[in-house]
Amino acid sequence: MKERILLAVVIESPHAAWSPEDEAGEMEQLIAGCGGEVVQTVLCKTMPPTASHLLTTGKVEEIKMLCRQGGIDTVIVSRDLKGTQQRNLEEEFGVKTLDRTQVILDIFARRAVSLEGKMQVELAQLQYRLPRLTGHGQEMSRLGGGIGTSGPGETKLEIDRRRISERINKLKKDLKEVAQNRHIKRKKRQDQEIPTIALVGYTNAGKSTLLNALTEAGTLARDQLFTTLDSLSRQAFLPNHRKVVFSDTVGFMHALPHGLIEAFKATLEEVQEADLLLHVLDVSHTDYRKFYDAVNEVLGQLKVLDKPMVLVLNKIDKLEDRKRLEQFKRDIPCSIGISALKGENIQQLLLMIEEILSQGSVDIDVILPPTRMDLVNMAHIQGQVHEVKYLEDGIRLKASLPAPSAGPFKRFAKRSTSR
Repeated sequence: MKERILLAVVIESPHAAWSPEDEAGEMEQLIAGCGGEVVQTVLCKTMPPTASHLLTTGKVEEIKMLCRQGGIDTVIVSRDLKGTQQRNLEEEFGVKTLDRTQVILDIFARRAVSLEGKMQVELAQLQYRLPRLTGHGQEMSRLGGGIGTSGPGETKLEIDRRRISERINKLKKDLKEVAQNRHIKRKKRQDQEIPTIALVGYTNAGKSTLLNALTEAGTLARDQLFTTLDSLSRQAFLPNHRKVVFSDTVGFMHALPHGLIEAFKATLEEVQEADLLLHVLDVSHTDYRKFYDAVNEVLGQLKVLDKPMVLVLNKIDKLEDRKRLEQFKRDIPCSIGISALKGENIQQLLLMIEEILSQGSVDIDVILPPTRMDLVNMAHIQGQVHEVKYLEDGIRLKASLPAPSAGPFKRFAKRSTSR
């Protein structure tokens, strides 16, 4: 049986980028992802806000009355609450009361699959709960089911601040080791001059579907928020036979809690270290502009907006009017419309990636000793081979290589040109 939710949508400013209806729609999707059902929605202006409850006295009384009428299991507020505000509201309403971050953390706890993903979620949950321990007493020791109880806290709500701090330190240490292992793998790819391409975008933009289309990865792809939490990397070959690695990443959303960005730092390093970013945008959604801005805000926090980037306008198969594609292409030249689900324009996207990565490549024309087949193999892996001829005195090789990879071939060069 679904948990019955009263959703309190907080309106902080009438001029906010996200309307109350937008906020309510996204919150309903988040709540549905936790197995809940919104049965009542109350719009709450917070002017003037109250320090003790956030919500105005009138709205507190209105929601209290609705809860007393029955049929409400949980009240969820669309903004983050301080610990005292959450406790005060829960006492007023007489039912479990949660905020937006707790709902997102609950979804993350349900969706984490890998050990790393589970550690990152647990770290985010404990970091969120630690400052809210003071005075929580009975509430913090409450056991039970429903939204907000998934994950590590379910059987540990009675532990004290010291033990939580110890667990946080242990998780940070373990995640640091994971990051070091990831760095070793990344260094190996860099030594082999294999470019990494990170897929970023708003949650449910279709990144996992695109990864499947590019690499046949077989990744789980569903029409819901935060389907993928674990970074997934897969090798593929571009049309010029150059090997690359595509990495899927956790989806972003507007006002993504800072604690989640911190906890997922190891995973998000894939974005920071990538040679190229594919910003996947669901261009069929009515709020596509807001999604675009929200993702760029997170990319700005990660300090990667200066990286080479392709704006991938996904789900064009759902567009009745494709004029918005032309508008984006005028505003952002490095953009392309695709349908990852239908496979439309995937080849054109690969050619665009190939062109961007080939900038600064070197054309080589060399005669290698018969014993240097290793260099022939390197050329096949790291670049595009145009010709291989086996001569009496050696191996004639013509190829295009990334500039850093051309070094070992220079001593054998007949001629080479940069482009």
